[in-house]
Amino acid sequence: MKTLLVSTYDLGHQPFGLASPAAWLREAGAAVTCNDLAVERLDRPAVAEAELIAIYLPMHTATRLAAEIVPEIRSLNPRAHLCFFGLYAPMNAAYLRDIGGDTILGGEFEAGLTALYRRLAAGGIAARNGDNPMISLQKQRFRVPDRGALPPLERYAHVVLEGRRRTIGYTEASRGCKHLCRHCPVVPVYGGRFRVVQPEVVLADIRAQVAAGAGHITFGDPDFFNGVGHAMRIAHALHGEFPDLTYDVTIKVEHLLGHADKLATLAGTGCISVTTAVESVDDRVLDILAKGHTRADVEDVVRLAGEAGLTLSPTFVPFTPWMTPGGYLDLLRFVAENGLVPHVAPVQYAMRLLVPEGSLLLETPEMQAHLGGFDGARLSYRWRHPEPAMDALHETVRDIVSAGEAARTRHEMFARIWRHAHQAAGRRPAKLPGGARTGADRQPPRFSEPWYCCAEPTETQLAGV
Repeated sequence: MKTLLVSTYDLGHQPFGLASPAAWLREAGAAVTCNDLAVERLDRPAVAEAELIAIYLPMHTATRLAAEIVPEIRSLNPRAHLCFFGLYAPMNAAYLRDIGGDTILGGEFEAGLTALYRRLAAGGIAARNGDNPMISLQKQRFRVPDRGALPPLERYAHVVLEGRRRTIGYTEASRGCKHLCRHCPVVPVYGGRFRVVQPEVVLADIRAQVAAGAGHITFGDPDFFNGVGHAMRIAHALHGEFPDLTYDVTIKVEHLLGHADKLATLAGTGCISVTTAVESVDDRVLDILAKGHTRADVEDVVRLAGEAGLTLSPTFVPFTPWMTPGGYLDLLRFVAENGLVPHVAPVQYAMRLLVPEGSLLLETPEMQAHLGGFDGARLSYRWRHPEPAMDALHETVRDIVSAGEAARTRHEMFARIWRHAHQAAGRRPAKLPGGARTGADRQPPRFSEPWYCCAEPTETQLAGV
């Protein structure tokens, strides 16, 4: 039976979320076609011939882009069984059913997708979700991802390190998270649990991508240190087999503190960058988001990462209902004084809090005070800042970033945002703190696709993928 797996956007990576189920489905006998719309056009003949079409939704942007292509898919093939799968599928189940989804699968989706295929191939009636739960957290024995039907790695993201460009491969060593940050999209699906991909599968996937030209690997785990022993075994094995291969990971601030003794080992095994979701440097906001760290913790992590030789890449969600003009200036000052300007992608200064269905923020009085209704087009609850000047500042910063990120250096972008933030606060622009030039002569790794999550994408981001 012909099956089409579709991805719309996965932060510039060759999608693990297609390669992994492709291996499972081919093992079950499916004739699988993969179509990654981030780098290629919709495969209209494959759409017309497929009996099962499954669209991967790993993030908010991918979900909005998927909604735009469903009418064309349905016009080409109204008979195919349409499945949505991935982290954002169960969170948006009602909406996805309204636009024609027959089956919704989240969590550990490979087994459910394979079971759906088998029911359809056997000629059975696959009712919505059939015998499969919408969210499955059952432990799986993973297959080595099958990337043969995907576009080549050179069409995806790259990193520039010490003036040399490296093609990025992408894999996952774990899914889910054992923490309950209130704004995080992982929490409504995994509820404080995480699942590992067997080390031999991870290493086989890396091996295949290195053979295909990868010089760097991005680990897409929500937190690489959720299972720190598992993570370090993989890091050591990776470095032992490929001593020149570099990699990057995402790790929470509190895990970086709690496992500070592992940071030098990360650097020594080829890790060149650690993304960490700082989100805010206001302790009240961090408490509302249940981030599990403080401003002082962030300062400690910046120091520890520097001592270990790691580039720390903090991410922020600066535009929340609780941010003030003075607070935004304080965030910029924190970035500058800690020498982080070269490490922060300008888009991070424009991120606005996203409140999707299922968000734990919906249960907090601090968020309820600012909530409007649900916006189906944006797949998020509307909220408005109590100070109109903050919404205006967000629009200004968003426009600065959208217009100039590719053309200006990070220091130039920061300086422009610095000036506008002072104007929004009714202050004359102060001189940039001395630390703002720290590290300017040593370029950190530069990724072609900046990481972002838990925030609403700009229309430019949506249009540009």
